[in-house]
Amino acid sequence: MGWATRFVAAVCFFAAGVLFVPEALLGSPSGAGAVTAAKLAHVLSFATSWGAALWATFIGGIIMFKNLPRHMFGNLQSKMFPAYFTLISACAAISVAAFAYLHPWKTASTVERYQLGFLLSALGCNLSNLLVFTPMTIEMMKKRHKIERDLSIMREVGWSKNQQVAKSNPTLAAMNKKFGMIHGLSSLANIMSFGSLAMHSWYLASKLEL
Repeated sequence: MGWATRFVAAVCFFAAGVLFVPEALLGSPSGAGAVTAAKLAHVLSFATSWGAALWATFIGGIIMFKNLPRHMFGNLQSKMFPAYFTLISACAAISVAAFAYLHPWKTASTVERYQLGFLLSALGCNLSNLLVFTPMTIEMMKKRHKIERDLSIMREVGWSKNQQVAKSNPTLAAMNKKFGMIHGLSSLANIMSFGSLAMHSWYLASKLEL
C-alpha cells in the first residue's frame, strides 16, 4: 500500500468518526463546533508529538543503535531527525495555538497558564533542536565519520572500537568530545520537551470523562 493510499485511508477513518458522535460538530450551540475542533486539534497534536517522542527517544533509536553499524545508524538518524523535529514542532505549535484559543490568557486560571507554559516549553525545545542542535549534530557527525573512515572503524555496532582507538588518537578523541557536547544538548532539549508534554498529560487526564 503506497503512502498516498495510506494517508487517504487514515483521513477517511478520521472523517467517519464524526458519524458516531454527530453532536460533536452538528446540532451543537453556536460556536461550539469551533471549540470542539480546537479540542480535537489539541488532543491529536499532543498525542502525535508525545507518541513520536516516546518512540524515537526510548524505543526506535535504541534498537537501531544496538543493531546497525554505527555509520549506517548515524546516516539514518541524520535523515530521520530533521523530519522528526519538524513533525513534533508543528504538533507543538498547533497544541499551543489550540490551547491558547480555548483558554485566553486574560481569563485563564493559574493551572491553565501553567499548562500553556508547559506547551510553550515543549515548542521552544523542539524548535531549538530543529533549527540549532540537529544541524550542528549532523555536521559534527559527518566530520567524525570522515576521521573514522580513515581509521577503518565505521562498520562495527556500538562504541567499542571508537573508544578504543580514541585513547591513542587525539584527533578522534577531540571530535568525540565536541560531538558528545552538541549531542548532549540536543538530547537534553528533547527530554525537556518530552517531560513538558508528560506534565501536560496529567491535566488532560483530569479533564477526561470515561
